[in-house]
Amino acid sequence: MTTNPTLLAKSDLSPEATLKELSEIVSGELYYQLTAINFEDMMAEAKAASKLIGHKIVLKIPATATGFQVVSHLSEDINCSVTGIYHPAQAVVAAEAGAKYAIAYVNRATRLLGDGLKLVREIAKVVEGRSTEILAASVKSPDEAVATLLAGADHLTLPFSVLQAMTTHSLSEQTFKEFNEKGRGIMW
Repeated sequence: MTTNPTLLAKSDLSPEATLKELSEIVSGELYYQLTAINFEDMMAEAKAASKLIGHKIVLKIPATATGFQVVSHLSEDINCSVTGIYHPAQAVVAAEAGAKYAIAYVNRATRLLGDGLKLVREIAKVVEGRSTEILAASVKSPDEAVATLLAGADHLTLPFSVLQAMTTHSLSEQTFKEFNEKGRGIMW
């Protein structure tokens, strides 16, 4: 489960209480994005978040010169991701710094740069053979989700509504209905 400062601001609870509650109900990784802007404060915030969330934490650290320094200092002890990557060179630096994930904003990159899928393809090429994985964010439709995976993304983070849309297709519904209308099972 991923969070960001905007999502945490929407919660009725404090960011700390929200993260604590999420860490109790989420079985997998829980992403927290740093909001501090200088090295010392980012390090302090990272350690506080790690203490709050525990072993499930993946820090989301901005793709900035300072952010890359923070990743290189923390990545051996805390899972780190570099977020807001808009150029493959940033993914290379993220991988060298020890980031577990390089996060590209696919739909936003398409709006701002012209082709978010191209960005994912290029990142996939430059991190190939490294331990850094591609996490694609800002995915707005089932078609974009599939295209992003085909472009080389290892993981997606997307709104629940997109995940729900990925589970349905009109032909699947039609097929299931036809089987039930014309067939029989052991219960009905």
